[in-house]
Amino acid sequence: MSAFEMTVQGQRGPDRIFAGATPIYISRAPGRLDVMGGNVDYTGGLVFEATIREATWAAAQLRSDRKIVLVNPQMLDARWQPRVEFSLDGLTDEAAVRALVNASPDVRWTAYVLGVFYLLKQRWPDKVQKGITVYLESNVPLNKGVSSSAAVEVATMKASAAAYDIKLSGIELAEACQWVENVIAESACGIMDQAASVLGDEGYVLPVLCQPCQVMPPVKLPEDLQIWAIDSGVKHAVTGIEYEAARAAAYVGYRMVCEWEGLPLKLDTSGRIPRYVEPRWNGYLSNMVSSVFRSKYEAKLPESMSGDAILQEGKEHPDPFTSIRSGALYPVHACTRYAVEENQRIELFVELVGGLSVDPTPAGFRLLGDLMFQSHWSYTECGLGAKETDRLIELVRDELGEGKLYGAKITGGGAGGTVAVLGDKNARASFERVVNRYADEQGAAPYVFEGSSQGADSFGIRVIGATQ
Repeated sequence: MSAFEMTVQGQRGPDRIFAGATPIYISRAPGRLDVMGGNVDYTGGLVFEATIREATWAAAQLRSDRKIVLVNPQMLDARWQPRVEFSLDGLTDEAAVRALVNASPDVRWTAYVLGVFYLLKQRWPDKVQKGITVYLESNVPLNKGVSSSAAVEVATMKASAAAYDIKLSGIELAEACQWVENVIAESACGIMDQAASVLGDEGYVLPVLCQPCQVMPPVKLPEDLQIWAIDSGVKHAVTGIEYEAARAAAYVGYRMVCEWEGLPLKLDTSGRIPRYVEPRWNGYLSNMVSSVFRSKYEAKLPESMSGDAILQEGKEHPDPFTSIRSGALYPVHACTRYAVEENQRIELFVELVGGLSVDPTPAGFRLLGDLMFQSHWSYTECGLGAKETDRLIELVRDELGEGKLYGAKITGGGAGGTVAVLGDKNARASFERVVNRYADEQGAAPYVFEGSSQGADSFGIRVIGATQ
């Protein structure tokens, strides 16, 4: 029995979190490390995601009333309310749920949880007739670019669905959690975070073509390689203006290209996540090949546009989850190019990994590393860099060659967060030199991610049964 399960077992009975009479359903969902991909999940690109050891645990038990009781003692560290109560009857529509989670800053964390119950209630009204108590614990660091929010959503959704006797797993589970983050938490993430947390597995990296979520067989890295990650110490959030501006800029460029080609954009609401489509690339900018982009469109795109200039055009913005803000600057050229060229880099990376697993070569490993470096600098061009993450990249570069570190890149949404590092499995001394040099410069030891763990589906559901 895990430490979390023992904690839950100790919280059963009178005056405790859980009643003693009904089963408690437990799930576990890890954070993820973005090996390659980052910001092409919302443009339909291929991503390459690994789980991390750190995870969120959730325990869910049905109640006899219609209260939703959310308990997360760790929220005290952020001076937020660790216990929040809502009514199932108050989840009447999306606007009402958003109003509840935005009522005060100290309950804002519930945006990633309360939306779960609204979604379950809407889709399975015959099953969701009672309230529920959910207890959460997590060691996924917040704002590090390793998907702490997705881990919370997936763990809560998986455990709560099981408590309501709802079968929810795989892509359906990932898309449901993405919907919660997009619509209730109002965070414009793509599908990769939730897909990795649900479908990843220990010792593997998961390729996902985000159209909208085509999961490929998990891949083992070549035996000689290892991935680590280092927290830069700069907080990252996909609700930040840098991430939103980069995403919106890519869609502005995409809209321009469609106009030049006479391709009508139409909002498609047939899927769970609404999106704009057209007949050539089916709404996915990453479907455009690099040679076509470079030869036909790149020179015509503006380097950047102000939000005011974009708004003055009076054109419909083809992204339901971002808006154009007056006064903001949008790097249209770099973000459009990133969506196209990053997708090609990832395709090359995945193909190289497959070949190097059979026939490993130093040249092949160096190529993998250089693709990561290229990806990193593309983030910077999109306005998603940070001097701290750039410094970590420089420190890794200092270890190339004999040190047997091969490459590194900023992960997730960028603008801070974590840097993934690729190296030889015997390169620990080189990796530790990078960590120690960065610690000396920053005056504090950075958080280091190492190893992986089961995704939520692989972990499954554990049940603490009813007492007699």
